[in-house]
Amino acid sequence: MSASFPLSGRRVFVAGHRGMVGQALVRRLGQSGSQVLTAERKALDLRRQEDVEDWLSDNKPEAVFVAAAVVGGILANDSRPAEFIYDNLAIEANLIHASAKLGVSKLMFLGSSCIYPKHAPQPMREEHMLTGPLEPTNEWYAVAKIAGIKLTQAYRRQHGKDFISVIPTGLYGPGDTFDPAVSHVIPALIRKIEAAKAKGGPVEIWGTGSPRREFLYVDDCADALVFLMERYAEERIINIGQGEEVSIAELAKRIAAIAGYQGEFKFLTDRPDGMPLKSIEGSRLAAMGWKPKTSLEDGLRNTIEAFRSGTQRDAH
Repeated sequence: MSASFPLSGRRVFVAGHRGMVGQALVRRLGQSGSQVLTAERKALDLRRQEDVEDWLSDNKPEAVFVAAAVVGGILANDSRPAEFIYDNLAIEANLIHASAKLGVSKLMFLGSSCIYPKHAPQPMREEHMLTGPLEPTNEWYAVAKIAGIKLTQAYRRQHGKDFISVIPTGLYGPGDTFDPAVSHVIPALIRKIEAAKAKGGPVEIWGTGSPRREFLYVDDCADALVFLMERYAEERIINIGQGEEVSIAELAKRIAAIAGYQGEFKFLTDRPDGMPLKSIEGSRLAAMGWKPKTSLEDGLRNTIEAFRSGTQRDAH
């Protein structure tokens, strides 16, 4: 089902505006004529229900993007499991409940492709959620994201709220977190390769380099989020992807070529690989008329330039 919910002229709250996706959303909403609302972490702790309700009551957004989350790669998930599940559960529960309670017209919850089972058929379709065991290396985060999806569906079903959930594929781009303790694969590789250029190699990479991943440039994702907020109104989740995947080893080579690194790579085969293949099926969104605009090479080049300019973020 499609619906018309133009964002032009509306008060739109981007929860998590400092994150990579949040920054891209703010940029995209600035082009749509929306009145963008944001809140600094020191002014609003999204983990505190009363604070969230008070802020929404005072600022009266008509639409809410739930892009706030504690995020990170394999190392961060493994070392901070309590934080990954508790903080994310609290953030999403407070925002979804308060939005329903205070009459927000539309809400979008951003899920993650890690909600799909470790051995889900590839590419992963929306109906594959909850059909098998999760990937252990990001289980804590995945459980929290699944709970957020179920919350949007429950409030929609019980209270008639126009709340939707979307599942972006792996994202990267300017504004990403390059801290090696929490970063995902692309920013981690960029930081390692840039360091190796300055100090000498080799570049160490966790795992065998064989897992294949799909990546979407963050500004393309933001464009898809706005597209869906204005047009999508179903309980069922919907995937956001671009339809191609690349191995970690090939990804490292592409980053090295763009960055000008000619040294060696050392694959730490005693470290976990994560899911062997991770790609999502995005035909439903494509059928609605949306497609990405940025090639992997252009996106990587932009991300490397952002890192070199010093605009990268530290730990979440």
